[in-house]
Amino acid sequence: MIIIERYLTRELLKPLAVALGVLAILFTSYGAASFLSDAVNSLLPTNMLSSLVGLRTLIGLEVLIPISLYLAVVLAFGRMYADSEFAAMFALGVRPARVMGTVVVVSTCTALAVAGLSLLVRPWAYRLSHELSNRAAVDLNTRDMEAGTFYVGNRGDRTIFIERRRRRAVAHDVFIQLKRPDGTRIIYAGTVEQMREAGRDGGSQLHMTDAHIYDIPQASDGDGLVMSINDLVVQLASPQIEPPGYSSVAAGTAYLAASNSPPDVAELQWRLSTSVSTLLLGMLGVPLARSRPRERKYAKMGMAILIYAGYYLLYESARTWVQNGVIPAFPGLWWVPALLGVVLAGALLAPQLAWRRRGS
Repeated sequence: MIIIERYLTRELLKPLAVALGVLAILFTSYGAASFLSDAVNSLLPTNMLSSLVGLRTLIGLEVLIPISLYLAVVLAFGRMYADSEFAAMFALGVRPARVMGTVVVVSTCTALAVAGLSLLVRPWAYRLSHELSNRAAVDLNTRDMEAGTFYVGNRGDRTIFIERRRRRAVAHDVFIQLKRPDGTRIIYAGTVEQMREAGRDGGSQLHMTDAHIYDIPQASDGDGLVMSINDLVVQLASPQIEPPGYSSVAAGTAYLAASNSPPDVAELQWRLSTSVSTLLLGMLGVPLARSRPRERKYAKMGMAILIYAGYYLLYESARTWVQNGVIPAFPGLWWVPALLGVVLAGALLAPQLAWRRRGS
């Protein structure tokens, strides 16, 4: 029995590793595309690109691991059914409960790993990601900006447009809009060059020639200002990084447990339920993989993917409903894993019910 259990475990871990690797690569590539466009447009420093992509992938593992386990069970057991390996095992006295026990052990270990990712790694990764995004807001490098594109800061407090530029040379006909507490400053300059030395507080400085400055007050009764200057140095941004605002996804699990806010409740229930979903999905793969001898190995794969797609869509929708207060804290989103448990029970009992009907 120990040899068979080791064999089953090995047959599960191989497709699990392959599925997780493929899904992680696809997820990372998709996430990198959006960050890469910001990096190309100088809205994101290139030295932060890999960090943000890595954090995004780390957050996504809590979803990628359960589906990888689910597909691994369906793939591995589907092949073993098609190759009559299970028929031989059952003929030798191996009980189906022993096979399910092996799956439960593997699924439990995987669920514990997912629980660690959801409860500990997820909030840490979100906090660090928010901090890096705020840091990128003050690291905007005008030397890499291309002509003909509007560049808007992450906080929306500045907009830069360059009409003409050759490579990284001096920019010509530049429009800059800066939002300030007392109003808006608009600058139009004939030429603009970012100075290599930092300002007094370490921020970036722009050297402008033939500049026209328009200060528009926030209040309607305020005094505006119009200036024309042949040579001007402007402090573009302060390097001070503001701490990120509160977000439930970045909050600690202990804090969420003491909060009654719907977004906090939804986030806490999501973190706690991901491990439950992992265990149920791993077990659901066993009945879904059943097939007749010499039947196609992956005959049930299409059905398995449709079931998971429907479950994940309902799962995400339930979290949104709890966040918006449409569904109260109880049942919250717990009814979705409970529904998956009912589907699992029905799939496990279906062969016994069919056998009893034939006997009667």
